[in-house]
Amino acid sequence: MVYRRTSQRALILQELQENRQHITADQLYGLVRKKMPRISLATVYRNLEFLVGSGVIGRLEIRGRQMRFDYDPAVHDHVVCIRCQRVENVLSGQEKEVYPSHDMVDGYIITGCRVEFAGLCPRCQEQKQEKQGDETMGCGCACSCKKSELTDEQKQVLQAMAKCAGACAAKDIAAATGLDAKVVSSRVTDLKKKGYVDSPERCRYGITEEGRAAIKG
Repeated sequence: MVYRRTSQRALILQELQENRQHITADQLYGLVRKKMPRISLATVYRNLEFLVGSGVIGRLEIRGRQMRFDYDPAVHDHVVCIRCQRVENVLSGQEKEVYPSHDMVDGYIITGCRVEFAGLCPRCQEQKQEKQGDETMGCGCACSCKKSELTDEQKQVLQAMAKCAGACAAKDIAAATGLDAKVVSSRVTDLKKKGYVDSPERCRYGITEEGRAAIKG
């Protein structure tokens, strides 16, 4: 694919590279919009897909979480924080050509290999220790006294998403819950911040593993 440089594409790439984080299209849109107010989220998505297809950036499809984009297109592994969803590169110092690029495995021609680690980042470890200390002092035990901070409407939205076979639109959630579409959009935004909802497709939403655990708890 021929890489044609446009002002929009150049700004999107610049912000992604300068941020040096594995951010979502929504997060990148917020950064780009500060310098190019008239740009749309759809334009950001379209140019990100083009840059991925051109091999200029990488794409991270992490199970149960919103898609992220990588400023470094070189083959490397990642570690994901299970609490704040922060994604970082894993620098193992090992050669990454560890897969048989032309061999067959169960009928598949192997073209790539990716290792994804999961754990708690240093910042979340500190916050967890502080929270456990506060809970122990407050009630005399280390129990989870505050299981969920979900409102009734947020629970309804998550429960509707859990019943969907795949990603669903806000109007589908509104029809299933009886809530106003604007209310649904607002609750989805709040739930995305909590890490309970992701957006695998533009304008469509799905429940994450953390979201499923929240409504079960």
